[in-house]
Amino acid sequence: MFCEVCGVHLEENAMFCDSCGHRVMGEEAPRVNNYTPPPAPATEQATYAPPARTGPVFIAFNDVSKQYTMGEVKIDALDRATFDIAEGELCLIIGSSGAGKTTALNVLGGIDSVTGGEVQVDGRTITSLSNKQLIDYRRNQVGFVFQFYNLIPNLTALENVEIATQLSKDPLKPEDVLNMVGLHDRMDSFPAQLSGGEQQRVSIARALAKNPRLLLCDEPTGALDYETGKQILQLLQDTCRQTGTTVVIISHNMAFEPIADRVVRMRSGQVYDVTVNPSPMNVADLEW
Repeated sequence: MFCEVCGVHLEENAMFCDSCGHRVMGEEAPRVNNYTPPPAPATEQATYAPPARTGPVFIAFNDVSKQYTMGEVKIDALDRATFDIAEGELCLIIGSSGAGKTTALNVLGGIDSVTGGEVQVDGRTITSLSNKQLIDYRRNQVGFVFQFYNLIPNLTALENVEIATQLSKDPLKPEDVLNMVGLHDRMDSFPAQLSGGEQQRVSIARALAKNPRLLLCDEPTGALDYETGKQILQLLQDTCRQTGTTVVIISHNMAFEPIADRVVRMRSGQVYDVTVNPSPMNVADLEW
């Protein structure tokens, strides 16, 4: 049994993945999606003018809410969040810690459920899928890139990527993907023999090897130095431009905004602004 998020081999009765922390869901486990949040007062609603689209709508968040209960305390991780992302865009979801951006990414990746609203990806309402359907969605349509790489230490770079191809119906050749991210001469190296930037490149290659239509990146430069972080951002921007993959990056760094086609700004679980950059900056020209 393998984790459908990061590909790590799991024990037969494991409930959580030791590598990425993903909860292993049973195929028939029930999903809760019957909570309807009360309408918030008009003064608390986020308002903004819908921006122009650069292509067909690929992702649609419609009044999405996610509420956690901790004892007697209820926490609104998402509060009627609404935004669209066009197909083939590089979208940046920006916000401080606790803004709800990671929860939004997890919902979009089919890792977390919602308590209100719906999420559509390519016209398909993923918030209504069964757990079995979500497993198929994560395996074949979504690639995940994590902040701390989550590579298997006793496997080479090539073997880490090969694991992902075993989970997908239409994978790319691992050697070709590693060559695409500039690691053609490091395929036989183990993670401990690679720099942080090289490990993140392997992580991106592992995600791309699944040949996904959607690439989700959780603070992909958060553990990297300035120059290496720019290289990773450039790789993600190039991937979006050259393959047509829709790329979603979450970050707290507002300096990244000029490189994105679309910027979604979040605060307190709400989307308070969405803008479209008509001429996104090349990462090479970005400074922060």
